Amino acid sequence: MENKNLWLLFEIAGVDVYVNETMLSTWVVSAALVIFALVVRAKVKSFKDVPSGFQNLIELAVESMDGLVRTTVGEGMDFLSGYYFCIFAFILVSNYSGLLGLRPPTSDLATTIPLALSTFVLIHGMGISAQKGKYFKQYISPNPIFLPINLIGEVSKPVSLAFRLFGNMLGGVIIMEFVYTLLPVFLRFLIPDILHAYFDLFAGTLQAFVFTVLSLTFIQIMAAPY
Repeated sequence: MENKNLWLLFEIAGVDVYVNETMLSTWVVSAALVIFALVVRAKVKSFKDVPSGFQNLIELAVESMDGLVRTTVGEGMDFLSGYYFCIFAFILVSNYSGLLGLRPPTSDLATTIPLALSTFVLIHGMGISAQKGKYFKQYISPNPIFLPINLIGEVSKPVSLAFRLFGNMLGGVIIMEFVYTLLPVFLRFLIPDILHAYFDLFAGTLQAFVFTVLSLTFIQIMAAPY
């Protein structure tokens, strides 16, 4: 059966290579972020001691993320700011892409699961670095019989991160599809705008913030002695 959400991209050695809506949206979001980063990189050279305009916006964004990391994880963890700034920006722009008629990449598990797994690896990497030999003892505390429960608790972290973001964004996509399908044409210029403001802007911003804060909180719990 033909899938209308797949488009033929090119052919290699007789094998068709397809692209779907999520891949296309991800490429658009990634390209937009790369272009923005290049613009900022070029503008940095002309930044002044007394910021104004565009420089104010960039410094506010960077200082806000630095403050969020210090508040959530603690001092000495500033090196996480750059990574989570990228994660937050990607999720935020992905969520906003629905305003352009694209399917938000975050409404697909193929996007949210890798994001959650990267955080999962970072959580336990920081835990091993901070706790050294004590890291593995936590899984048999207070008694070795709790090992399965403790392991399930750790596995549930990336699962909850991935499915929370995915579920909230997919829910918005489904509702908007219903709205555009059921509403008469002359009403598609008012009601959808209000719903887009909620699902794409408000919920999109909230979910990007929640994913980032929860990720940092998990790291703080695991790497408290760091």
